[in-house]
Amino acid sequence: MVKAEKKHILLRFYESLFTCYGRQHWWPADSDNEVVIGAILTQNTSWSNVEKAIGSMREHECMEFSELNRIDVDELAEVIRSAGTFRIKARRLKAFVSWLFERYDGDLEPALSGNLKDRRRELLSISGIGPETADAILLYAGRRLTFVVDAYTHRVLRRHGLIEGCASYDQVKNLFESNLPGDVQMYNEYHALLVEVGKKHCKTKADCSECPLRHWSHDESL
Repeated sequence: MVKAEKKHILLRFYESLFTCYGRQHWWPADSDNEVVIGAILTQNTSWSNVEKAIGSMREHECMEFSELNRIDVDELAEVIRSAGTFRIKARRLKAFVSWLFERYDGDLEPALSGNLKDRRRELLSISGIGPETADAILLYAGRRLTFVVDAYTHRVLRRHGLIEGCASYDQVKNLFESNLPGDVQMYNEYHALLVEVGKKHCKTKADCSECPLRHWSHDESL
């Protein structure tokens, strides 16, 4: 499939998904701090579990980075127990906060501002922060122009022949960034819309009957 055709399909996919589902209002959070915390907690668990963990953090008054910097890692692990692999995630939250205070005096705004490649590289240097988490933090908390790729995105594109099954995170990310307009809001909506169609239709076992992308050639067995 040539690049021009991929660009056309990606733009049409967005139009169809947006027409079907509308604005997603993602990331659901009351603050940029909460976006960062949610992005770390949501690794390998459901959003409902993350919401429970965030609710527990509010009850224990440790949603601010200054509070997270002070709390003991074992105590934090108990607070976020509902998030799954809670001890690992407590260490990851503490690692992020330690970096934030060591480099930026606990201030999130400068930590996500400036040269995008440099900031992304810094985030990726933090223990437990991978590409998807780093891009989610930058896009949703920093409002930076970086596309977030997750398992749903990979599956939708693979089944529609836009990527190979072995495509890397950065290859999929580059496919979007080299073919879409440079618009932060569009990146935000597109990722959220792909999550929505992934949850409703492009599951491990595809359910294409009412999928808004069903009219394009696809292989639901992939």
